[in-house]
Amino acid sequence: MLTELYHGAIVFLVVLAVVTFISGFWFTNPYGRFAKPDERFTAPAKIGWLIFECPQWWAFTVTFWIVAHDHGAPALVLYGLWQCHYLYRGLIYPLSRKGSGKRFPYSGIAFGFVFNAVNGFANGYAVAFAAHLQSSAWFTDPRFILGVLIAVTGWLVNFQADRILINLRADGFDGYRIPYGGAFRWVSAANYFGEIILWAGWALMAWTLPGLIFVLFSIANLLPRALSIHRWYRETFPDEYPRERKAIVPGML
Repeated sequence: MLTELYHGAIVFLVVLAVVTFISGFWFTNPYGRFAKPDERFTAPAKIGWLIFECPQWWAFTVTFWIVAHDHGAPALVLYGLWQCHYLYRGLIYPLSRKGSGKRFPYSGIAFGFVFNAVNGFANGYAVAFAAHLQSSAWFTDPRFILGVLIAVTGWLVNFQADRILINLRADGFDGYRIPYGGAFRWVSAANYFGEIILWAGWALMAWTLPGLIFVLFSIANLLPRALSIHRWYRETFPDEYPRERKAIVPGML
């Protein structure tokens, strides 16, 4: 039964990535700077963030230990990295954000919850099941080594961008300012840029189909929003905003 669910999850994630990418150019999810002031069905942003990210913890964990009880060292390392990232992304990051009045729409919470549950299940299944991840020899494979370097780079870019954005509101200011420093020197959505690099590294480290799909979904989801954010900055700060900055890919896009 788990095998059938896994195959169904793969199809679901691929279809969702395509739909998300296409719709992202026509509709910007209404949260953050794009939140609708008259939206009635919303929750506090910190609570909403925690709710829709939490399936990545338990869906991956439950599946990982159900599929197999004995895991190789590479699989355990990937499991630990996944849990550490989502401990930060789902708990530490939202609780450290300033601005108590921010809201998150129920629709966005529901969408994120479903995606994260399916994605956590698919990746947990694949990491537990993949034969190459059950042998310590995988640690010396060029794909794993390169993946580690890319993932660490992405995490550092993402973490630094998060700190820069959080510090913009350290004085209690609850609006938006132009971020400077880190990868913001080159792109408007430095946090998204780092997130994509991180999951590209993960995909190499894991070398599984769900890992590849996840990084493609990240691009499908974050690229259109990054373009919207870039446009918003230029329109909101027409004179001050650095003209040399791109949206999400340094020097290109």
